[in-house]
Amino acid sequence: MHQKKLTIPDIRHRKNGTPISVLTAYDYPWGRLVDAAGIDIALVGDSLGMVVLGYPDTVSVTMEEMIHHSKAVVRGVEHALVVTDMPFGSYNSSMPAAINNATRLLKEGRADAVKVEGGVAMAETVAAIVRAGIPVQGHIGLTPQTATSLGGFKVQGKSAHAAQQLLDDARALEEAGCFSIVLEAIPAPLAEHITKAISIPTIGIGAGPGCDGQVLVIHDLVGLYDRFTPKFVKQYARINEQVAAALAQYKTEVESRAFPDEAHSFSMKAEEMDKLLQLY
Repeated sequence: MHQKKLTIPDIRHRKNGTPISVLTAYDYPWGRLVDAAGIDIALVGDSLGMVVLGYPDTVSVTMEEMIHHSKAVVRGVEHALVVTDMPFGSYNSSMPAAINNATRLLKEGRADAVKVEGGVAMAETVAAIVRAGIPVQGHIGLTPQTATSLGGFKVQGKSAHAAQQLLDDARALEEAGCFSIVLEAIPAPLAEHITKAISIPTIGIGAGPGCDGQVLVIHDLVGLYDRFTPKFVKQYARINEQVAAALAQYKTEVESRAFPDEAHSFSMKAEEMDKLLQLY
């Protein structure tokens, strides 16, 4: 049965309903796989800089790279809502730049919405993007683009004061017009409290079960990225090991001439080969 394309109102209406499933996707094959699984949101995350492009962080990712990968994912998706990250520097230099770059991600990248990191400090910019007719997903807690200023990849909001700041961030983004907010690496009780305090869906990543949805980096989920695995990641497969074994077997069969065999080769009539040999 063909499923209709999910919309922003569909996601909003899932508040306090069936939890929203979100996975990253970075190209056409992964977009197709995520969509075929019935995942609600395909997130073209700037995490692609690390897991696909080999950068040491997400800060290095450019607008052109995000547009390139977003277009590829969209080609593979029919059902899921496609949300594309605004890379570092594309929205925090000026409001006109933020609106222009968000517009590019929709027009050129074909995304359905954009994601912006930051809370109170980014609320005015988020509001301007929303006023321009562009749906925005917020992202607070551990924000990878500014992880250095947060003291590294650490859990956020552990003190009452820090927790209050995150609640303020969430409320500011809600007021600015975000249709949902990603809560990353914050204590589960705080995430549940924020979820109950705002009227838009929360999407947790390392934020416990009390959110309105969950997101993981797909390369972490299937065991394709081995530099490090955050505590909050559950590996549902370890295909990195299967791929490594397959490649090793291929190398062995090439060197032993076991591949290609007759089943994986093309033939021609013997008389035609004889004619060729007579030409010399």
